[in-house]
Order: sequence, then structure tokens, then C-alpha cells
Amino acid sequence: MNAEAQGGRSAQLKHTGLRPGWTTGACATAATTAAYTALLTGDFPDPVSITLPKGQTPAFALAVEELTTEGASAGVVKDAGDDPDVTHGALVRSTVRKLPPGSGVVFRAGPGVGTVTLPGLPLEVGEPAVNPVPRRLMREHVERVAAEYGAAGDVEITVSVDHGEEIARSTWNGRLGILGGLSILGTTGVVVPYSCSAWIDSIRRGVDVARAAGLTHVAGCTGSTSERTVRAEYDLPDIALLDMGDFAGAVLKYVRRHPVDRLTICGGFAKLSKLAAGHLDLHSARSQVDKAFLADLARTGGADEDLAARIATANTGLEVLRLCEAAGVPLGDLVAARAREEALTVLRGAPVAVDVLCIDRAGVVVGRG
Repeated sequence: MNAEAQGGRSAQLKHTGLRPGWTTGACATAATTAAYTALLTGDFPDPVSITLPKGQTPAFALAVEELTTEGASAGVVKDAGDDPDVTHGALVRSTVRKLPPGSGVVFRAGPGVGTVTLPGLPLEVGEPAVNPVPRRLMREHVERVAAEYGAAGDVEITVSVDHGEEIARSTWNGRLGILGGLSILGTTGVVVPYSCSAWIDSIRRGVDVARAAGLTHVAGCTGSTSERTVRAEYDLPDIALLDMGDFAGAVLKYVRRHPVDRLTICGGFAKLSKLAAGHLDLHSARSQVDKAFLADLARTGGADEDLAARIATANTGLEVLRLCEAAGVPLGDLVAARAREEALTVLRGAPVAVDVLCIDRAGVVVGRG
């Protein structure tokens, strides 16, 4: 097997030996597809197959089926693979009801799914906590089923999770202003299993394979969105992309001992603000976005005291970024520059050039350092 085949993000996942799983968003999409199919045909497809953003076509067994004159409901039990996910084993339900022509697809929060009550999230206040990518997936699958059976595709989708309000107490939802239950999440549909030792070992393997292939530029990416951004920016091969996840320190410490000419670090604004503040583990359980730090950093970029005070009391990093963008304060660049300084500190003079890209949830670069 050549080095190209052994390297890159997918090889890292295989190297951990951990079994991936499916997000709540993927489960909700499968349940929605089955329910809408039954609503139009009278029969539930079981198992039901869906297509995820990267082309995978998993099949889900149905745990719940119900067809009435009002609508159709289906449920899928979430399998998080080997990840210690609090939602593993949760029953994700979707109830689909027809709406008048022209209504489009409308989302509702059923029991166990939260509602957004504070600004700063990628959803408006008052909306059910069904994130943008799962919404897109459900709309796409509704459109496919509608096209197959000659329907209009105007439906109301109510997503619920059995015992979701209780499970949500083990998450950060309450602090983020998501009340009443869980968020329906996922950007790829796949749960990447989390194990500190296995994942750090996979990062080291990724660096070794890239070096053995003669590459001089590698990129540590916090997830699939940052990986896409790096591809677009630098046209790097798969083998150069390290799935860093939350382990920024692991990448930096290993590259310090095994240098490459250039290291790009790419991640979401909120995560990289943690690196900028000196945290090397970016996981939410071990480091938090420091809004007071961001307020001080914004002051260096021209923020007045009123803006600094709003930053310090903001709900999320996304809200902080939006406040600064509206005020013309280049906080993304300031965070990227400070994150680069922290990275160079960890590298301790190793012959590695470093650049940092901060991105938003859509993968748009909002800061360079």
C-alpha cells in the first residue's frame, strides 16, 4: 500500500480502530423520509436509506411506525458507534403532515427537541433547534420522495426525541439558550468516534505518512468544513490533511519534534479563539470561549467600550463575530494572529512556518493570521 492510500483524514479514522456512528440529523432525515413515504404510499420503507452530504448511503431500521389520517410518524434509534455520545440509543422521531400547496417545508420542535431562546446561534430566536444541515437534508429527501410519487412536497416536519429534555441536561444547551430539549445536529451525518489516545495516535500517523511522502505543507483541520476550506485555499492532497479535531496541542507538539516546512491550522472562529487564549485542547468539556478575552482583543482592533461590553456578555462565539463584523472590527484576523502566536510558542523555534485560517460555519474565511 502506498503512502497516499495510508494518509489523510479517512485513513486516520480507520487507524483509530473505532466504529463511526450517525448523527441525530441523519436519524431525523431517515425518520422523515420513511414517514413521508408512508404518508404518500401507505407503506413504510424499512430499512430506509438516505444520502449523506459526502455521498454515503446508510440504511436505518425503523423502531416506530404510525400512520393516521393526520400524518405519518417514524422513529430511528441513534447509533453513535464507539463515541461516548449522550444521545447514543435515543429514539429520534419525525412526524410528517401535509400542508397546503406553496407552504414549503416547515419545521416544528416536538417533545425532547429544544427551542432557540437567545441570539448567537445559526438559527433565529423562536426556531426549533434543528440545525441548518439537518434541515437541508430533510428538505432534499422530502423533495426526492415528492418527485418520485408526484406530490408537491409541502409538509410540516415535527422532530422529537424520547427523553430528550432529560438527556439535554448533560449538554451545554441550557447555557446556550436552547430550552426544552436537544439540538438536532450534524454537518456530515457521521459521528466521528472520540478517543483521546486513539485520535492523537492517528494525528501522529498522519504527520508521519505526509513526511514519508515528501510533503512540505500539511494542514491541521478541526472538522470537515475546515478541511473543505483548506482544499479550496491551497489545493492540498488528501494525504496532507490532518484531522486535528480538538487536539491542536497534539499536532503542534508532534510537528515540533517532526518538522514540516509549513503548517496551516484551520478551524471555526470559536474553537480557534480558544487556541488564541492559550488552550491546546479545544473540546467544550475542557475549554470554553472566553468572551472577556475576546472583548480585550477587540479593543485592540478599535472596539469601543459599548461593543466590548456586548462582546463580554454575548451568548456564543458566533454572536461575538457578528457583532464585530457589523462594527467593522477585524476580530477574526486578530484571533487568527493570536492563535498563530500561541502555535509558534508551542513549536519553540522549530523550523515550521505557520498560518491560521478562522472560518464561519459555512466555511467562509473570517480571519487570517
